[in-house]
Amino acid sequence: MTRTILVLNGPNLNLLGTREPEIYGSETLADVEAMLRARGAGLGLDIDFRQSNSEGELVTWIQEGRGRMAGGIINPAGYTTTSVAILDALLACGYPVVEVHISNIHQREAFRQTSLVSKAARGVICGLGTQGYALALDALAQMTAEVPD
Repeated sequence: MTRTILVLNGPNLNLLGTREPEIYGSETLADVEAMLRARGAGLGLDIDFRQSNSEGELVTWIQEGRGRMAGGIINPAGYTTTSVAILDALLACGYPVVEVHISNIHQREAFRQTSLVSKAARGVICGLGTQGYALALDALAQMTAEVPD
C-alpha cells in the first residue's frame, strides 16, 4: 500500500529562489517538489505538495489529511511564531509531522526563534537549506514504515 506524505509550505515560499537568496538559497519551490517526488518514489511514498499564503487554507489542508496521510512535512514560514490555528490543527491531525526551516531560525532575529508549531512536531530540521526537506522525508519514511505482523 502506498503511503502519502503531505508537504505544506507557508507564506512567501512561492518566492523561493528569488526572495533573499543569501538566506534561502537559489533553489525554487518547484525544485524542492521535484526532489521530494524523486526521493519519495525511491522510498515508496507519494507526495502531496502544496503552498499557500493563507493560514486558513493551510489549516484546512492539515485537517483534510486526517485518516488519509501517513505523515506530513510543514514549513510554516511566517506562521511559525504566530499560528495557534496551525498548531491546533497539527495536534489534531493524527499523523506524524516534521517541521522544516531552510534557514537556522535560532541564528536569526529573536522574534523568529520560538516556534509554536514545534509543539506539535515529531522533529524539527532547520538551517540545512532545502536538504532539510529530504531529511524530513527520510525520517517520515522510517516513522511510517509498515511493521509486519
